[in-house]
Amino acid sequence: MSLRIIPYAVLALCIALGAAAQPKIGDPPGVALGAAAQPKIGDPPEASNMRLVGADGLQARSAYQLTIHHQGDRWIAYIGHHGGTDDVANPVNSLTGNAEPNGTSIVDVTDPSHPRYLRHIPGQPGSYEAGGAQMVRVCDGAKLPKGDPAAVYMLRTFGSEAHEIWNVADPANPVLLNRIAGLNDTHKSWWECDTGIAYLVSGNPDWRIRRMTQVYDLGDPAHPVKIRDFGLPGQEPGATGAVPTELHGMISTGPQGNRIFFGYGTDKGGMLQIVDRDKLLHGPAAPTPENLRLPEVSRLYLSALNGAHTTFPMLRMPITEFARDKEGGQRDIVMFVDEAIQNECGEARQMFWFADVTIESRPMMISNYTVAEASGHFCDRGGRFGAQVDGVADLDMVTADFTPLGARRAARTVTSRHAGRGGRSGQPCRMRCSVRVYASGSLP
Repeated sequence: MSLRIIPYAVLALCIALGAAAQPKIGDPPGVALGAAAQPKIGDPPEASNMRLVGADGLQARSAYQLTIHHQGDRWIAYIGHHGGTDDVANPVNSLTGNAEPNGTSIVDVTDPSHPRYLRHIPGQPGSYEAGGAQMVRVCDGAKLPKGDPAAVYMLRTFGSEAHEIWNVADPANPVLLNRIAGLNDTHKSWWECDTGIAYLVSGNPDWRIRRMTQVYDLGDPAHPVKIRDFGLPGQEPGATGAVPTELHGMISTGPQGNRIFFGYGTDKGGMLQIVDRDKLLHGPAAPTPENLRLPEVSRLYLSALNGAHTTFPMLRMPITEFARDKEGGQRDIVMFVDEAIQNECGEARQMFWFADVTIESRPMMISNYTVAEASGHFCDRGGRFGAQVDGVADLDMVTADFTPLGARRAARTVTSRHAGRGGRSGQPCRMRCSVRVYASGSLP
């Protein structure tokens, strides 16, 4: 993944339903409906602190993770899709006229007011979570240790059965280079572009859990080298007893920070695991309980009601209240984001959580945040209401060591899911592009 700062503009994409006109920036929730109106399913979408600039229908394919990558003088969006639906298993590719399983959409968003659909790469046949190609990461060959300097590499999942590596130097004509196959599941992986190390969320058939970590050296993407398997003790082959919560994803601070923040549990039984990167990569690889414990620095458990969908480090954050204190004026923070899964508030509220991990051996939760349900009557409006992350750190907007500037910029891509996403309206999903421009050095 590319880890650098964009100093002047933040380019963000989010997933929403419909394409109706948006309220003005700054309007409160519900303004599109009238102050006294009761919101209902099918009402036009609402916006706060952003406005719709452009949209693309994505061939009516349900979209999930996206990465926006700067290639030459263009900005290219790579969008992962869930599998098809029971009603439409294989939507028609408008570029070819062929019906294809959902996979990866490639869209030129250089002019965000006029996105240009370039290519659809089919994914694994199947419906919903069972098919498609939900996840995508991108690295420039010039940054990878042994990459082709002329290449741009896309790492994507292929449904639940494989990870794939493509050369997307010409995004309209991608070329498949390699596959890491034989898996039972995949999910939200992480790729260090400067080192080539990839932490692949995988389902190893020999393990006792649906998702664990396979560590690979993808410094030469055409020739992947496996380093080890990793997970929690009790998940490994041959273990007995209760199986710990499955992995959802991880974020590495690279060799500079030497820490990896793993998130376990999606919407319940959440846990943060802080891992020493050097020990993970260079410690004994055999998946014994002792070897799996060796890289671990500490854990922090959430309530059984909430998950750890994403664990995003926001390091060396200055705390204004503590600025005059002799110690502790700067803290290492990790933002947890759960994932709302059930429609219409059919589960415990999934929220944002903030933990202080300055003392790594004793991390502690310090606050949380949620959107007030009554501010938009969100439980009555169809779809999911609660927290979710769509592409944190996928937009080339973080510093290599996750310092405050990068963290605050990346946090802008976090969303609070509310009615309309995955709801009952039956409208096709649309991609929306929004550009916000800041003066050099400023960050509102």
